[in-house]
Amino acid sequence: MKRALLLAVLALIVAPFLQAQAARPSEVSFDLGFSPGGSSLSVVEKAIAAARSELLMACYEFTSRDIAQALEDAAHRGVKVRIVADWKASRERYSEISALAAWGLPIRLDRRYAIHHHKFIVIDEAALETGSFNYTTGAIEHNAENALVLWNVPQIARAYAAEWRRLWDESQPAR
Repeated sequence: MKRALLLAVLALIVAPFLQAQAARPSEVSFDLGFSPGGSSLSVVEKAIAAARSELLMACYEFTSRDIAQALEDAAHRGVKVRIVADWKASRERYSEISALAAWGLPIRLDRRYAIHHHKFIVIDEAALETGSFNYTTGAIEHNAENALVLWNVPQIARAYAAEWRRLWDESQPAR
């Protein structure tokens, strides 16, 4: 009897979710990569390449020339690329932030926190790349890190975009 009641309650809770998934079975998907080994970099590059209108990046460290090139390529395709980065990390020796700013990408530096430790990219307000993966050569080649892209998740992407805009508003333009 208790088991039957538990199953009935679970069915009531889970049924709307299952119906929603059945209505759109192929819409929501993900890509996942781990480093070292390169799959994190591949996942991030795929996310950037998928953008059609806008990329909103928030980052701590950024030393990967491969990712910088992917962002430049996206901008060449007409994608609006904007970055909020950690002020202190952007001044490190191998940071790509100043090169991207010199190239003309809109970049703001956040110095409000001890560490602006975000690592995410909102893609067309419909997808999201996030995880522990710093956009660095060290993350690609040496660190145990992960990158996750959630595709067709506009509600989650809009929440991250709202946080990105808050960070953008409190940050100062890169010089």
